[in-house]
Amino acid sequence: MAESNKEIKCVIWDLDHTVWDGILLESDEVKLKAGLVEVLKRLDSRGILHSIASRNEYEFALEKLKELGVAEYFLYPEINWNAKSVSVGNIQRNLNIGMDAIMFIDDQPFEREEVKNAHPDITCIDATEYLELPELKRLNPRFITDDSRRRRLMYMDDIKRKVEEDEFQGPPETFLSSLNMKFVIHDAKEEDLQRAEELTVRTNQLNATGLTYDYDELNAFRISDQYKLLICELTDKYGSYGKIGLALIELKEDCWHLRLMLMSCRVMNRGVGSVLMSHIMQECKKDGKILLADFKHTKRNRMMYVSYKFANFKEVSKDEGGHILFENDLSMIQPFPHYIDVKIL
Repeated sequence: MAESNKEIKCVIWDLDHTVWDGILLESDEVKLKAGLVEVLKRLDSRGILHSIASRNEYEFALEKLKELGVAEYFLYPEINWNAKSVSVGNIQRNLNIGMDAIMFIDDQPFEREEVKNAHPDITCIDATEYLELPELKRLNPRFITDDSRRRRLMYMDDIKRKVEEDEFQGPPETFLSSLNMKFVIHDAKEEDLQRAEELTVRTNQLNATGLTYDYDELNAFRISDQYKLLICELTDKYGSYGKIGLALIELKEDCWHLRLMLMSCRVMNRGVGSVLMSHIMQECKKDGKILLADFKHTKRNRMMYVSYKFANFKEVSKDEGGHILFENDLSMIQPFPHYIDVKIL
């Protein structure tokens, strides 16, 4: 395995001689590998997703997975005759996660090498090691939250939303209105801190600084009079997206200083990215202060930079390490989207 401390978010499995013993197209009497169901369930309960990249006949293989009782565990399965690297790339785009957060399991060295050559950041392991997966550090998140346990189900809800969106005839905002979205913002409570830590670790694309904070650090901010720690949750007619956003604000005499701002990539296309920011700007303006915000360029957070600029933040300073200090005079604050019911608790 490649040396890395980054948590794995998804395990992608081959099928023949990996998920099951034997080759399906040679015999439909294949059986699941001993102990494999337990591995799938244990990782799933930790919020780790599963998918498939296999050269097989789609309908035949999917029917066998259903017959074996494990089809529900695999999101966005790629069962076709493409190169495995192409299938892995498709899964990564559908899940919208980094390639360095994916593990690929295959019994064939050639297939692992082909995938690794196309995607250098991925972790590839031999199928013979599957029983060891639950013990690997990168597959053992520090906390297992309610959102972790429901992660696969939330992605399945996302698939339903995507199907409905693709079939919808009309303007995008009309579709978004049909979802009956509710966005709740409140001060983080102690019971929110495990999820808050998880958000700082897992969120990369919409994370303004790329910084991570552990439970104790977040709790110190939560109970301090000098800081405000906000967390938000999104629901719609399909269910809850979970707690999807976090903000840490330092309260100074002459300004509010936004030290951390992040939003789960799973809600990027729901038009909710500006809601938490607009709330902070509104409250800062009521307090008669200006708003400062920290930003640091990473490999993946350009979208957050664009969001700051779109919200009328101006660069005050920038150092050689890429750290930017933004300032906002709060003369322009975007209203909440009309299709979202925003509640401040």
